[in-house]
Amino acid sequence: MRIALGTDDDVPVVAAVARHLEVLGHTVDVVARPAPWPEAGYRVGQAVASGRADMGVVCCWTGTGVSIAANKVPGVRAALCADAVTADGARRWNDANVLALSLRTTTEALAGEIVEAFLAGRPEPGQAGLIHSLE
Repeated sequence: MRIALGTDDDVPVVAAVARHLEVLGHTVDVVARPAPWPEAGYRVGQAVASGRADMGVVCCWTGTGVSIAANKVPGVRAALCADAVTADGARRWNDANVLALSLRTTTEALAGEIVEAFLAGRPEPGQAGLIHSLE
């Protein structure tokens, strides 16, 4: 899978996320690193919406700003996830295609768990249609 990555700060957890994605066999396309959070979120959103990436990961201090910026792109459903259960739910019930992470609260180990759950998650039948009808 091709994963677009964007962040407003080049901290160790971002490098760990990129490495973890590559170890899992994914291709990482760093589209913004570091960049102002609105630009990082929007660039990842554009990569996903255009089909240049299958999924995206965005990071900023709280994770909120990049998720808002990514969600400005039509067709993007960014979800801020602080744990693996929430990441799975974001895929299952919301068909999220961009994962947002907080650089303040996410450790390298936790980021790995969240990323794995997000990428392994699959939308439940009927759930994706509900969210897509709003686009």
